[in-house]
This record gives sequence, structure tokens and C-alpha cells, in this order.
Amino acid sequence: MNQLDLAGRHAVITGGAAGLGFAIARRLLASGASVTLWDLDGQPLVRAAGELGAGVHTVAVDVCDHASVVRAVQQTVAHAPAIDVLVNCAGITGPNVKVWDYPPEQWQQVIQVNLTGLFHCCREVVPLMRERNYGRIVNIASVAGKDGNPNASAYSASKAAVIALTKSLGKELADTGVRVNCVTPAAVKTAIFEQMTPGHIAFMLSKIPMGRFGTPEEVAAMVGWLCTEECSFSTGAVFDLSGGRSTY
Repeated sequence: MNQLDLAGRHAVITGGAAGLGFAIARRLLASGASVTLWDLDGQPLVRAAGELGAGVHTVAVDVCDHASVVRAVQQTVAHAPAIDVLVNCAGITGPNVKVWDYPPEQWQQVIQVNLTGLFHCCREVVPLMRERNYGRIVNIASVAGKDGNPNASAYSASKAAVIALTKSLGKELADTGVRVNCVTPAAVKTAIFEQMTPGHIAFMLSKIPMGRFGTPEEVAAMVGWLCTEECSFSTGAVFDLSGGRSTY
């Protein structure tokens, strides 16, 4: 593992108790950062903190609830001197069905978690970063947000919106020391696969020229660099991790 320079930095990772968030937390810790994990459920947070060890703080938060995010920021800054890094990982896939069969309440849930929750977190953390004129925000989007996966319309739409929000916020903060970027992985094998049908998983694999899924550690490696001070001239950008699926 290449060592990145994150000594003295504090990172907040949403959805940090499992999957990509957990892998990113481990990578940032190995590079010298301290970390606060934000996640919905307290018990998985306790387990994750126990596995990751020293340098980890946890806050139970519902990113869909603006007031809950406000409280989470308050609890985090009471524990850490600053929030230098925000990695928005919290997300759900929703059902694998056609648009005309999509349950409206599940559509709303996917948009709330994947997009509105991310907005809540950026809205509350950005002023703290602007105050210090330093920050790194990395949003986890998806190749589905670029290509549009069939039978995953809400997920694809939410991730396309995350890409657009990243570009907008990056431009809004370009004259500051805050950088905002996103990554667009193809399918990465994590527990989120449990939310998908076998047919949809097979479809995603068929689109990857490398013939395999990505790993959480591969995503964490790229996200780790985007969290560093060295990532200074890239903002509002989209970084692919697609095994050759997206080459544009």
C-alpha cells in the first residue's frame, strides 16, 4: 500500500460502517488521518470502530434528515478540531425493475439517501471548510450515473445528479482552498450486492472489459489521493474506476 500524507487531517466518512466507506476509512487511517464514521445504525458503527482501532470516532446519523446531519456535525467538531475531509459514501441501490413498475416510495427513498443526504452533508460541512480555507470533498457516484443502467433508474438518476452536484459545488468553491471531486466506480463487490438481483449483477459484469468487479481497496486508493493536499488543481472532476467500461 502506497503511503499518502494525511497526517493531522480529520475525515468524516458517511456510510462508513461497511463496504466502500469502511475500506476508505482504513486507507485514510493508514495514511495518518483520524476518522469519524457516520452511519445510520449504531451497532455496525461499534463493530467497524472496533475493527479499525485507534483514531476512529463514530456518530449515528440519518443523512436524509437535515436536523440529524446538523447534530452530527456538532458532535464531530466537539470531538475533532476540524473537518478537513468529507467522503460521501452513504447510498442504496433500490429495486431492479422497469421505470413503469418502479414503486414511487422506493424512488423517493433512493433519491433521499443518495442525493439529498449528500446535499445535507455538503451544505453543513462546506461552511466550516470555507472558514478555514481548506477542505477536500469526495463524492461516491457511479458509472451508472454516466451510462444509465437499465432496471436501475432511480440509482442511475441519483448518481448522475451526484456528478452534476460535484461539478456545481467544485466551481462554486474553485476560488477557495476547498476541492470537490467525485469517483464513478463500475460495480464493486460489497454487501450492497445483496440489494440487487442476480440478473442485474450479471449485466453489470458483462459491461466490464476486465471481466471482474472492482475491489473496495481499489476505490479507496483513488479516493485517498483525492483527500490529500496534493490534489490541489483538480476540482469538479469525475474520476473513473470502471475496469475499462467508461473511456470517456
